[in-house]
Amino acid sequence: MSCPQDAWDALEPSASLITLKSLQSLALISSFRQYRKVAHLNVTHRRRQNFYALPSTEWQLLSTPPFNFLSTLDQIDDAIDGNADIAREILKTGLESFGLESESPEKPSDWHNTAKASDLDKARCTIRQFYRDWSAEGEGERRASYEPVLHEIAIAFAALGDKGAVRILVPGAGLGRLLFEICREGYSVEGNEISYHQLLASNWVLNHAERAKHFDLFPFVSDFSNVVSRADQLKMVKVPDVHAGTALTDGDVGNGESVPSRMIMTAGEFTEVYNVDSKKDAFDAVATVYFIDTASNLIRYIQTVYNCLKLG
Repeated sequence: MSCPQDAWDALEPSASLITLKSLQSLALISSFRQYRKVAHLNVTHRRRQNFYALPSTEWQLLSTPPFNFLSTLDQIDDAIDGNADIAREILKTGLESFGLESESPEKPSDWHNTAKASDLDKARCTIRQFYRDWSAEGEGERRASYEPVLHEIAIAFAALGDKGAVRILVPGAGLGRLLFEICREGYSVEGNEISYHQLLASNWVLNHAERAKHFDLFPFVSDFSNVVSRADQLKMVKVPDVHAGTALTDGDVGNGESVPSRMIMTAGEFTEVYNVDSKKDAFDAVATVYFIDTASNLIRYIQTVYNCLKLG
């Protein structure tokens, strides 16, 4: 059971297929499609080429214990395929969301190979971020960053009997974990995110993931530097650590309100979407983590928060 699709149907008009095409943002969907091929090319294929360019005595030495370099590359290829399975699921969600046809060898689509290097890097970083936000191993970091926010929200609205009446805005929602945790506590929450890579990925994990711990994630597979051992590079975690739909339904304390009415996501730049009259005095609280430091103009962010918050 997954979160109802309505939660993400509330995207601002900027998320429409027409706007995406006009901005050539179909490349972002292509970046998830290309993840497998590009990761194999950049991470292992080129290293194999360089490896076999060595004198035969040297590459033969490095292919045997204790180095086992070729065996390591094989393991890395398997790990890349694990991450690519997640990319494939996000791709499927994107195809459905924007009304694109599924892949067909007989009918190649013009968006298949449109991703630029920056799009591919964003796809890689988005998949890696599931480690922090949607794995059991990321709980320590989430506890240190999200728990203080949840604690302050609980204190601020402790006297209210109807948590669902409390509206909380989460700018920079990313992969939606803070959004999910606030909603799980029973509050009405609205996330905002500018990155369509993050929006597609959060849509998948919150609305379409079939069960908890369904996929193997290798967050550090492309890192050949700053690792203590190859075991660290090949570390595997299960994602998502919880099934969002089940957790929200089983633990719903939103005074009987359905999840779609209590959790939505908007797309767009924070100040453009929320520093407008229609959003004035719209929220009881603004809660965010890993967001304020993205401001090119901090005063503009503060003005937007002030515009959104109710007086008192």
